[in-house]
Amino acid sequence: MSRFGRIGAFAGLDNFARLAADPLLPDIAARTVIWTTAVVAGTVLLALPAALILNRRFAGRGLAQFLVLAPWAISVTSMAVVWRRVLSDEDGLLNRLALATGLIEQPVVWLGSIPASFAFEILIAVLVSVPFSTVILLAGLSSIPDELNDAARLDGAGAWQRFAHLTLPLLRPFLGVVLIFNIAYVTNSFPIIWILTQGGPANSTDIVVTYLYKLAFSMGRLDEAAALSLVMLAILGTLTVLMLRLLERPAHA
Repeated sequence: MSRFGRIGAFAGLDNFARLAADPLLPDIAARTVIWTTAVVAGTVLLALPAALILNRRFAGRGLAQFLVLAPWAISVTSMAVVWRRVLSDEDGLLNRLALATGLIEQPVVWLGSIPASFAFEILIAVLVSVPFSTVILLAGLSSIPDELNDAARLDGAGAWQRFAHLTLPLLRPFLGVVLIFNIAYVTNSFPIIWILTQGGPANSTDIVVTYLYKLAFSMGRLDEAAALSLVMLAILGTLTVLMLRLLERPAHA
């Protein structure tokens, strides 16, 4: 297919062969794996303690739940635009705070280096993903009867034992939902990287979905972009099926 939508002759596997010969794609695929793993792991590590705390009864619990869950209502694109402003070179909020507290002597170009910009993108993606994951885990914790915890406490089980042998196994289906949704969502997450760095400099922060966009709309290689989207669909579909199979297995199999 041409960039103007004209459909040519059947190309067979030629588009996949050109993708396989693309010298940029191996690094971008590896970076996508790092991106997805880091964001999903960071999200679960923050969302699980947050859900455990919010599931307890304490003064101001309603306000705490609102503060943690409210960002969920804000679009990812809006969040990315705000963070872009926070991290901007001259008058960004982060530079102003760092200068005011004496941590730095002159403004820092936070998105100027590849490791720093990619790390900031991962951090922002984690913060964006935490509210949704917390909602799912909080729903799971709410479904666990208090009588089970009371019985375990009467049997002498400590807090860690109750968490490891009671709460975590019962929360397993909800953790599975969080992992499946986050892996699919984060792998296809476009706005954060595009708004902060557009995959640059020199494709160094590109992940597969941003590179796919460039292939289709910047380079005019629609046929290869379509082939790449099919590869992504196959990989994500396979991962989802594997995770669903794992969730169907008994916890102590």
